[in-house]
Amino acid sequence: MPRFDEAGLFRMPTEWLDRHALRELVLQTLYAYELGRQDPEYLYRELIASRLEHDPVGREFTWKLYRRVLDHLDVLDAFIERHATNWDLERIAVLDRIALRMAIAELLYFEDIPPKVSLDEAIELVKKFSTEESHRFVNGVLDSILQELRRTGRLHKTGRGLIETSLDEE
Repeated sequence: MPRFDEAGLFRMPTEWLDRHALRELVLQTLYAYELGRQDPEYLYRELIASRLEHDPVGREFTWKLYRRVLDHLDVLDAFIERHATNWDLERIAVLDRIALRMAIAELLYFEDIPPKVSLDEAIELVKKFSTEESHRFVNGVLDSILQELRRTGRLHKTGRGLIETSLDEE
């Protein structure tokens, strides 16, 4: 069973976390970065790597997701701005914005993660950490982004069960 420290972060140094728990760590660390703009490597070491010392697979996944979000903020935010109609980026709840960025990063830069998983995970994160209505907003924005990625050919997924075909192609 997961244990939480006094800050509400997972503390499981000897057990492997599932990807959902790993995404929670990334969300929390990106939130800390958003609020304090501290050195991102320091935050990663202190808030994620220190909890995953016995989980190299978890460290690799969290580092890749964390860095993709930070390295591509402009691209990710441009997607959000285009698809969150009638919303200024700064007015979107911080946790919603971070969950959106994480899901878009997975859609764009993680060929092995099915789109449905990325969307479902983002929705679950905001249900747990954000407002009561956040999951509807995040779902709508991500659905719209996913449609754009499919329409423009920018959704690149590989591996068994990840390549989607439409009825028109059959």
